[in-house]
Amino acid sequence: MDKIDFRRTLGHYKATRTIEAILVPEMAFVMVDGAGNPNSAPAYQSAIEWLYSISYALKFAAKALGHDYVVPPLEGLWWADNPADFTARRKDNWRWTMMIMAPDILTQAMFAEAVAKVGAKLGKRPDTLRLERYAEGRSLQVLHVGSYDDEGPVLAQLHDVEMPARGLTFNGHHHEIYLSDARRTAPDKLRTILRQPVRP
Repeated sequence: MDKIDFRRTLGHYKATRTIEAILVPEMAFVMVDGAGNPNSAPAYQSAIEWLYSISYALKFAAKALGHDYVVPPLEGLWWADNPADFTARRKDNWRWTMMIMAPDILTQAMFAEAVAKVGAKLGKRPDTLRLERYAEGRSLQVLHVGSYDDEGPVLAQLHDVEMPARGLTFNGHHHEIYLSDARRTAPDKLRTILRQPVRP
């Protein structure tokens, strides 16, 4: 049985340090919404625990049907009611949707079974936990290498230079894809795709 690694087979999980235009297809994700500082909010830690637990339960369910794959990377949509809170890194005021891509082989019935199995171990599920399709479409993205807190200059180049130069504006939340495991990677070597959905 071949094991699919979507970071290798799907082009939008590849990025360079040059800002590039891409077209992101609609995909399904296991998602949890929340708010607060990701470094300290209990809701954030709970969301991550549930997302990984559900995603691995779904992987094993798919493998039992003859479809094996590497669990895709953690991703996050980030915003703030006051945009200045986001750019100024006032993380207590941030809102987020954390998510992990779910291959099309997975069904809502398989998701419900995974939730029941994980719930027996973790207890009450997050209210916003769901399996849902997400359409992003036309986007600009770039690979950032370094600490999450050092993303500012790259985002300024993306938002304030590249988008106006290409005649584009915002069309959705700031999106990050975490290619590195922050628990095992030095901050200056973290690899993160920074993506911004856009429209003319």
